[in-house]
Amino acid sequence: MTSPAVVLVGPPGAGKSTVGALLAERLGVGYRDTDADIVTAAGKPIAEIFIDEGEPHFRRLEREAVRAAVAGHEGVLSLGGGAIMDDGTRKLLAGLPVVFLDVALADAVKRVGLDAPRPLLAVNPRQRWRELMDVRRPLYTEVARAVITTGGRTPQDVVDAVLDALELQQAAGGAPQAANREEQA
Repeated sequence: MTSPAVVLVGPPGAGKSTVGALLAERLGVGYRDTDADIVTAAGKPIAEIFIDEGEPHFRRLEREAVRAAVAGHEGVLSLGGGAIMDDGTRKLLAGLPVVFLDVALADAVKRVGLDAPRPLLAVNPRQRWRELMDVRRPLYTEVARAVITTGGRTPQDVVDAVLDALELQQAAGGAPQAANREEQA
């Protein structure tokens, strides 16, 4: 069975998509985003799924998207912000190189604005974001092998921090591998 080289988790605005694409490029592997997988499979945006079928239906789609991606993707994988709420998803992530991209509310607002079409942030987005993080932060931390704070860093800086934290380097053939500490000495 294959598994991702790196799995990125974190709240909206943490930079999972931007950092994930750059990280995949640096490692010479593919990039996959489970939110994009859901949109493709459903044929409509996530906000419409929430409106038309409700959050429980979306979470079922999300659970299946994560399961498929973890089982069949060897590159960099970004999960939707709420994916870690599911016990089964957290179990799937056990033992994988998961990185929690942590972001402060002020930075998240600058990056995505809180008027973007994010169904869980539709009413009083700042307060709702804080409430979501109160619940989710311990779960992000639970699944993460590394926590990278993204505030005040460029996407490239975050990529470097992820590579350092996971001790990854680009292999000659482009596939990621753990760095050999003796070679670096």
